[in-house]
Amino acid sequence: MRAEAAPRPLEPADEELRSSREAESEATRGAIPVAGGTDVLVHWPERLELRDRTYIDLGRLRELRYARLEDGWLELGALATYWDLQQDARIAVEFPLLVDAARVVGAIQIQARGTWAGNVANASPAADGVPALMALGAIVVLASAEGRREVPLDRFYSGYKVMDLRTDDLIAAIRVPRRRLRFHRFLKVGPRRAQAIAKVGAAVVHADEGWRIAAASVAPTVRRCRAVEEYLGGGGRPAAPEDLLPSLRQDVSPIDDLRSNAAYRETVLARVLYDALRDGGAAAG
Repeated sequence: MRAEAAPRPLEPADEELRSSREAESEATRGAIPVAGGTDVLVHWPERLELRDRTYIDLGRLRELRYARLEDGWLELGALATYWDLQQDARIAVEFPLLVDAARVVGAIQIQARGTWAGNVANASPAADGVPALMALGAIVVLASAEGRREVPLDRFYSGYKVMDLRTDDLIAAIRVPRRRLRFHRFLKVGPRRAQAIAKVGAAVVHADEGWRIAAASVAPTVRRCRAVEEYLGGGGRPAAPEDLLPSLRQDVSPIDDLRSNAAYRETVLARVLYDALRDGGAAAG
């Protein structure tokens, strides 16, 4: 796979998706589309109910495997993998935040199979790719028999594993705006540096339009930290991590679970954000 600079329309892939849906039988209606399959296979041994479901392999929809730079956008097809972006020098230069996120997604085998669209569709609150996409202002392109529609990623989730997906929608692409960034930082805190699920995650972006911050593992979904963004946009300049807590508490609602606890997550998120903001010139110290 290689990135393509020349635009290529989504319509051929949409036609394949429509044909696939129209050919569904009653036996396959309600089937789960699968791209890389990495999230499904993680739960396969212990979640026996997964084995009773019907899955549709999207791997033959080659029109959906691309990453291309267009006027104003980076567009990732539904089958674009983490590894694909790491291997494209032009994308790595222009979107280093995405590459930073891709490098911490599991092992190389997972990076080679796992897709950005699959990370979005899996809707894990601890996702690695979603915070980076959300902080960059990504848009989810959905295709169905009725046509295409676009949903901003920061409005795509409405609750735990609840998405703006209609019955026959498939994620056809993800579009990320091309803009000059003054500062960016990807943050992940886990029990080890590699092959770990995030206890706390975040992505921080500062562009001419202002700050965008997305956090993971601290709410039922990956979430924009809008109160923190407003605090910074209004001239707020934290002198310590604790100065971020009043805003953060409006944005996130961490819980206790097997990997961590709410107090730890809140404290660590404030500290890693403060360190990033200090490096980005938005915090004192």
